[in-house]
Amino acid sequence: MTISTFMGLETSLRGLEAMQEAIDTTGHNIANANTPGYSRQVVDLTESPALTIPANSNVDGAGVQLGTGVDATTIERIRNTFLDGQYRAQNSAENNAQTQSTILNQIQTGLSEPSSNGLSASLSQFWGAWSDLVNDPTNPGARQTVINDGQTLAQTFNTIDQQLTTIQTQVGQQYSQLLGPSGQVQSDANQIANLNQAISSAQAAGQNPNDLLDQRDQLIDDLSSLANVSVSTQTNGMVNIVFGDQNPATPLVQGTTVNMPQPQDLTSAAGGQIGALLGLYDQATGTGSIQTSYRDSLDKVATEVMNNVNSAYNPTNDPTVPSFFIDDPTSTPAASIAVNPLVTSANLRTSTTANPGATDIATAIANLAGGQADQDYGTFVAQVGSDAQSAQNNQQTAQSLLNAIQNQRESVSGVSLDEEMTNLISYQRAYQASSRMMTTIDSMLDTLINHTGTVGL
Repeated sequence: MTISTFMGLETSLRGLEAMQEAIDTTGHNIANANTPGYSRQVVDLTESPALTIPANSNVDGAGVQLGTGVDATTIERIRNTFLDGQYRAQNSAENNAQTQSTILNQIQTGLSEPSSNGLSASLSQFWGAWSDLVNDPTNPGARQTVINDGQTLAQTFNTIDQQLTTIQTQVGQQYSQLLGPSGQVQSDANQIANLNQAISSAQAAGQNPNDLLDQRDQLIDDLSSLANVSVSTQTNGMVNIVFGDQNPATPLVQGTTVNMPQPQDLTSAAGGQIGALLGLYDQATGTGSIQTSYRDSLDKVATEVMNNVNSAYNPTNDPTVPSFFIDDPTSTPAASIAVNPLVTSANLRTSTTANPGATDIATAIANLAGGQADQDYGTFVAQVGSDAQSAQNNQQTAQSLLNAIQNQRESVSGVSLDEEMTNLISYQRAYQASSRMMTTIDSMLDTLINHTGTVGL
């Protein structure tokens, strides 16, 4: 079997083409060194099929295989799916803790404790006003101070409850926005479904759509910040994504299909930002820690203040005596507690007797200072502070773990400019060598064809 005269040129051409592809891929890596979600790419170089030459040897009749150069078989995306799964799970945990920490800090700030504007100060001032009244029960100024401080106390209850209500409303709105028709979940899911179609078509055509795969993984990472995600890959290159704590039989994304508004059935077990929001306030059920742990506790304190003061103010349950505090039965105690407008400085009771100098009622109310209402409010404030601190600690721990996993992912998939520049020089030298080889073979063939002839007879 003869060897083609131009085989060397073909071998050199393969080297040029392979190195050109490697150089272009290296340039692509360098250009995307700071692109979020980009995965480093490498060209897989393999030997091209050898040329078998039978019976090449005159000695033993054995044949040989002659190398024909190099082939660039594929451009591979460097990615570790195990680290991807770890990152997404931790990303969900970190965003869950961050959301809780942010909202609980808002609640803690709204309490203004300790400060002169907080409920604790208002309680102390109210009890102190009654204590001052014991010392001078007929003083019009002291009597009006009791009324004023009672109104301040009631307004403080109202204000704190309104702040908690506002935060609840904001939590509900944020949840609805994330899961609404134009929300982040819908947007990410639609883009993933579209990428599924594009990736499947590219792979069916024998291509490696690395950049499309990066974009899809970036969107899945984004979804993992909102809730837990479970990803399964189909044989055609598409992925199914189960979102939060949903039924795996009907995933959020199923190939090119998006199943919405299925995620509206999510619970606090969903994890991520959405799970945290539902744990703080689920507007569908009216439950959540803001309601059950905080508003209910505040209502309990307001009820205790109102009942204890009213009982001491009218110990004989005289139906003709107006209550000192009233509330709206259609609302909550903390939201509606107020000083009865029928109580004025002129008719304010200090005693059950007609003696204007008697102070048994004033003394009884003053002695409520430090009682059950104060203790329960102290417990409430401590609970809010403890929850906020715990959420902050959890967020810091989760962030540290997330950073560690992200660094591991970057060590695998990230672009090192030093490494890419080293590769670029290596590929450039190989390209120059193949070019020099082609020039040499061309010169040899030129000599053979144009400068070699038969000497005339």
